Amino acid sequence: MQLAANQLGNHLQRGLKSLYTVHGDEPLLQQEALDAIRAVARAQGYTERTSHTVAGAHFDWSEVLAAGGSLSLFADKQIVEIRIPSGKPGKDGSVALQQLAEMSRDNDSTLTIVLLPRLDKMTKSSAWFAALESFGVALQVEPVERQALPQWIAQRLSAQGQAVEAGEAGQRTLQFFADRVEGNLLAAHQEIQKLGLLFPAAGAGGSVLTFEQVEGAVLNVARYDVFKLSEAVLAGHAVRVQRMLDGLKAEGEAEVLVHYTLSEDIRALKRVKDAMGQGRPLPMALREQRIWGNKERLFERVLPRLSESTLAELLQSAHLVDGIVKGLKQPDWPANGWQALHRLALQLCALCASTPASGSASVRPR
Repeated sequence: MQLAANQLGNHLQRGLKSLYTVHGDEPLLQQEALDAIRAVARAQGYTERTSHTVAGAHFDWSEVLAAGGSLSLFADKQIVEIRIPSGKPGKDGSVALQQLAEMSRDNDSTLTIVLLPRLDKMTKSSAWFAALESFGVALQVEPVERQALPQWIAQRLSAQGQAVEAGEAGQRTLQFFADRVEGNLLAAHQEIQKLGLLFPAAGAGGSVLTFEQVEGAVLNVARYDVFKLSEAVLAGHAVRVQRMLDGLKAEGEAEVLVHYTLSEDIRALKRVKDAMGQGRPLPMALREQRIWGNKERLFERVLPRLSESTLAELLQSAHLVDGIVKGLKQPDWPANGWQALHRLALQLCALCASTPASGSASVRPR
């Protein structure tokens, strides 16, 4: 049985299952889901808890199987937690997890919780994950994307009796807050809690936070990755792209990795465009280039804006920046690698943000 994270509360109110699998790459939301399951379990008499972390290829699964199939020595009911940080249980683990899943069906005295990172499509199709999903509840914890972050912050503030100002002023405050904590949900949670301590809710009406209060209290704890940078560039969000590049530089990200991400997007756009020129429908061309998810939607929007000549010029720019980040100098380009990356990213970003045109837009650096 599959379950979305926002459905967990209602599910637990209807009754506790004997097997849960929580998978995702957002530590805060995974921990909150785990805490919710534990709280209901404790209320129902699961007073003992054991934890097992699967590390290495030679992990001994016999202890986990014994715990999952035996009654507790000190309590009527027990919780057995199995953490698999790599998401790969191995051959022995695959067999053991399938056995545990089957055992959970007739074992009301043991609650088994399997904790996994974000899983790829192949792993979700494996026999062991199918068994966990079939005999229990599989809960996928999705990250909070940037566009949903202001609303997430507002909901968390509301839960502790706080709100931002109404109208545009409040939206500006939430956007500022989101910019400060993007990519770091655990720190965002801590900053929200800090606001609760600094400006506690006064009476039944709660408290209203001004922009100045949030600006003075919330630290800049944003964390960026090159994959989100790629999406921001293709979405044409120039201000966010500049902020992300500055953040990646401050975090010590390698220039060559940032360049690879940008140039790979340009190459993929060129390959899809070429395939379309050969008569392939856009959906087929995207599948052939393994473009899907958020990036698929961005490619569908961006490709009509880019001519073949424009993409050829972008490829040439990416080639020049490749040399710059490796120490070479190029005429009419900044000698500094990060400055060159800024120019390349903003060239592509500007084209992605512009309206479609029948002619070819030049991207030659000025």
